[in-house]
Amino acid sequence: MTAVPLAPPPPARPTLPCAELHLHIEGTLEVPMVLEMADRNGVVLPTPDEAALRRRYEFTDLSSFLALYYENMAVLRTAADFADLTRTYLRRAAAAGVLHAEIMFDPQAHLARGVPLGAVVEGIAEALDDGARDLGLTTALFAAFLRDRPAAEADAVLTELIALDAPIAGIGLDSAEVGYPPSLFVDVFARAEALGLHRIAHAGEEGPAANVRDSLDLLHAERIDHGIRSMEDPALVERLARERVPLTVCPLSNARLHAVPSLAAHPLPEMLAAGLNVCVNSDDPAYFGGYVDDAFAAVRDTFALDTDALATLAANSVEASFVSPERARDLRAAIAAWRAAQP
Repeated sequence: MTAVPLAPPPPARPTLPCAELHLHIEGTLEVPMVLEMADRNGVVLPTPDEAALRRRYEFTDLSSFLALYYENMAVLRTAADFADLTRTYLRRAAAAGVLHAEIMFDPQAHLARGVPLGAVVEGIAEALDDGARDLGLTTALFAAFLRDRPAAEADAVLTELIALDAPIAGIGLDSAEVGYPPSLFVDVFARAEALGLHRIAHAGEEGPAANVRDSLDLLHAERIDHGIRSMEDPALVERLARERVPLTVCPLSNARLHAVPSLAAHPLPEMLAAGLNVCVNSDDPAYFGGYVDDAFAAVRDTFALDTDALATLAANSVEASFVSPERARDLRAAIAAWRAAQP
């Protein structure tokens, strides 16, 4: 990642500065862009009408979301498509207060459609470079492997990424959790660790708390995406607090996918009270009702979080990130300046 000097925020910055660490770039594909790219690339969508397409965004669970997620992804065909998608997200993220973003992409989902991996990486990387120059954002890119695909395929994709000299900071593990435990991916995560890559993994969203523990112990994951079901295991909670294991929670997506009965039932307040290193993220904002500023506003209003709690969540995002110590210092200073400017 390229460090960019951070200008001090204005005295009354309207948005809370933070890092966003749980963001799938394909999940920022808004409906107008789906339709525009379908027309651009000659892709016939199963639901080409905008109103009808929007009605499909009422999900019953993770599987119902993933079906539409992969269907819409068919419009992404060229490096220019991925560059446009990423630039659009970065502009929206900057407006939301994001100063550093660690972004996941799903290489297997594009290779399966015949899109060259080089085109995917080229487009995203070009936009990330533009974001550093034009917006002052620092970024890191993660290749997230689909856990419902064979581990050998993930290993082959990692080989191709290395051959391309892709500018990835690490690897992740996402998609359907139930039935695909972390133990399936020990070898590819060990290889990534040997290559000096960071390791993150979705766990404890729809799957059990044991998946969080196994992601730490078997995959040597440095950060857990979601992790909300950790709260079902007191011993695990104590360990997570003691070791300051980062948990990138996504309250809006958890509520929309019924991982929790409602936003009000989300365990975020209990996670904070337990001293966990938890931060707020948007996950797939085009599908779940908002970007990170929307997520902060929702948890603030739902749980009556005060300014100190919001600043803690933002500071946790910096601690949980993979930025350099110098960049972390700048980000913490921006958060402190925001806190000082609040009434």
